[in-house]
Amino acid sequence: MIRSLLIANRGEIACRIMRTAKRLGIRTIAVFSDADRDALHVRSADEAVRIGPAPARDSYLSADAVLVAAWQTGADAIHAGYGFLSENALFAEACTNAGLIFVGPPASAIAAMGSKSAAKTLMAKAGVPLVPGYHGGDQTLATLTREAARIGYPVLIKASAGGGGKGMKAVSVPADFETELASARREAKSAFGDDSVLIERYLDRPRHIEIQVFADSHGHCLSLFERDCSIQRRHQKVIEEAPAPGMTETLRTRMSAAAIAAARSIGYVGAGTVEFLLDAGGGFYFMEMNTRLQVEHPVTEFITGLDLVEWQLRIASGEPLPKTQDEIAITGHAIEARIYAEDPDRDFLPQTGTIQHLTFPQANANVRIDTGFEAGGAIRRHYDPMIGKLIVWDKDRPAAIKQLEGALSQTHIAGLATNVPFLGRIARHPAFATGGADTGFIPRHEADLIVTAAVPPDAVLRAAAAALLPATAKPSAGPWDQTDGWRMNGTLRDHLTLTLTADPAKRFRQEVLYGVHGPIINGETAAGLPCFEHNGDVTVFSGGETWRLTRPASDSVRAGSGSAMDRVLSPMPGQIIAIHVGAGTSVTKGSPLIVLGAMKMEHILRAPRDGTIEAVACQPGDQVTEGRELLRFTATP
Repeated sequence: MIRSLLIANRGEIACRIMRTAKRLGIRTIAVFSDADRDALHVRSADEAVRIGPAPARDSYLSADAVLVAAWQTGADAIHAGYGFLSENALFAEACTNAGLIFVGPPASAIAAMGSKSAAKTLMAKAGVPLVPGYHGGDQTLATLTREAARIGYPVLIKASAGGGGKGMKAVSVPADFETELASARREAKSAFGDDSVLIERYLDRPRHIEIQVFADSHGHCLSLFERDCSIQRRHQKVIEEAPAPGMTETLRTRMSAAAIAAARSIGYVGAGTVEFLLDAGGGFYFMEMNTRLQVEHPVTEFITGLDLVEWQLRIASGEPLPKTQDEIAITGHAIEARIYAEDPDRDFLPQTGTIQHLTFPQANANVRIDTGFEAGGAIRRHYDPMIGKLIVWDKDRPAAIKQLEGALSQTHIAGLATNVPFLGRIARHPAFATGGADTGFIPRHEADLIVTAAVPPDAVLRAAAAALLPATAKPSAGPWDQTDGWRMNGTLRDHLTLTLTADPAKRFRQEVLYGVHGPIINGETAAGLPCFEHNGDVTVFSGGETWRLTRPASDSVRAGSGSAMDRVLSPMPGQIIAIHVGAGTSVTKGSPLIVLGAMKMEHILRAPRDGTIEAVACQPGDQVTEGRELLRFTATP
C-alpha cells in the first residue's frame, strides 16, 4: 500500500482524497498556490508545500512544480483528483519516470482518450456506437462549416481536448456558426491549451448517462453501474443521481458492456467513466471517456457502499479489484447537488469574494457533505467557483428527493450569491419528481427555476429589518438598561428602507415601533428566521430561498441586475473579449453588451433593460477589475 500521498489538487476533492488516505494510515501532502495559503485542504494535510502564484498555469497546472514538491516531501505517489493535471498524459508519464506511483490510468490510456476526436475513432473500431459527426484533423473554417451543413443543424461544437462544458456551443442556424465556433475555440484554448474542435449532431432531448468502470493491472474490469447527469446548465452538470431513473436491467447491461469494451480497448487501469447520450428510443451513443475520478462519484459510493478512492489507491499499489461484478449490487437511491458561487438570476454568472457565513446540515447515514471551504474562505477568480457538493441517499428516489429538499433548506451561505435556492427549486419541481429528465430540463423550466422578479415575503423583510436595527434598539437585560427612546406620552417610531442587494431599484419601507420587548415592524414582531448580517448587508434564509437585503447606499449597478441605474460594472475580474455595442446603440433588455472572459469561460453581460448606450469605457483585450465601469446607458422611460 502507498505510504505517502501527494494530492495535486485543491478544494473539496483534495479534502475528500485526504479523508480516505488518512483512514488507511497514509501520510497526506497538500500543494497550494499563494491564493490558497490558508485554504481548508492545506490545513487538513499532514504537510503542505507552496507550488507557485495564484494563476493555475503557474501552480496547479505546473507539472514541474508538483514533481519538485513530491521530491522535497518524499512522497511515493501522486493523486491528481479531477481537473488540472488529472488527465495530462505527459504528467502521468513524468510521474512514472520519476519513480512515483501515478494514481490513475497509464499515460497511454490517458493519451488515447485525451482527444475527443481520436477517442471516437477508437470507439468506432471497438464497436461502441457514436453520434454522427465530424472528428477530423482539418480545422479550417471552410471544412468545419461544410461538415456542419452535412451533419445538419442543430449541431454541437465541442473542444476536442477538454470537458466540463468549456469550449462547447450549440448552434441552431448556419448564420451563427462562425461566431459560436470562434467563441468555442477561445474557451478551449484558454482552458486546455488546444483550440481544436469536433462537430456532432445535436440530439433532441437526450439524457446524459455515464457508466463508472474500474479496471486493475491483472486483467479484470467491471462496471459500478450508471449515473444520470442530465440536469445541466451551460453543458455543465448540476444534479447527478444513481441509479438512473427508469433504467432497465437490459439497457444497463448493454451500456455497461459497451463501457467495459471501451476501457479494455485502451488497456485501462483504475477508475474511469464512459459517458453516453441516451435518446428517447433507447439508443445510446459514446460521448467521451473521463480517465479520472468524477465529481459525481459520491452517488455511486452511496448506492454500492464502496469507497472509490480506496479502490484507486489499492489498484495503483498493484492489488487486484477488491470485488467481482457479482459481488456488487445497487441499494437505494442517491442524488448529488453541486453548490456553486454563481448567480442563476444573472445567467449563472460566477461570483468571487469571501464566504461570510457557511452552515451545512449535519452529516449522517443519509446526508454527506464534500467541501473545501469554511466560513471566511474566499472564492478566487483563478479557479472553479464550486463551494462543495451535497449528497443524499435513501431507500428509493422519492425518499431521496425529500432528503435533498431538507438538506438544501438547511444549507445557509452568505457573503456572495450561490445556486442553493435554484437547486431547491429543482428538487421541488414536479417534473423532477417524475424522473427521466433530459439535458434540456433547466431551459425548459426556466420560468419556474429562475425567479428574477421575486419580492421577499413580509416575514423575510421583518427579519431583515430586525437584524439591521441599531443594537441600542434591541431588548437589553432589563427596563433600566433600555436606551431605545422610551417616553411617557408617546412611542418612538422610525422607519427603515431595505433594498434587494441584487436589485437596488426594489425598495421596501419598514415602519418600526420600539417596545420593551423588542421592535414591532409593520405592526408585527420580527420573524424568527435564520439570518446573517455583515456590514449592513443581511442574508435571510426562508423556505429554501435565500434573500440578500441591504440599506440603500450606492446608485451603481452590475450588469444584468435590472436596476434603474445607468452604469454597467464588471461583475468579476477578467478580460474583455468582445464588445457588441457602441455609443448611440439602442438596446433592449437582455441584449448582449460585452463578452467577459473569466474563470476559463466566456460570460455575456446583457442589458438590464431597454435603453441607449451613452459611452463605452473599455475595449477588447482590457484586463478589468471587479466593479470597473464598462459602459453607461440611458434607460428608456
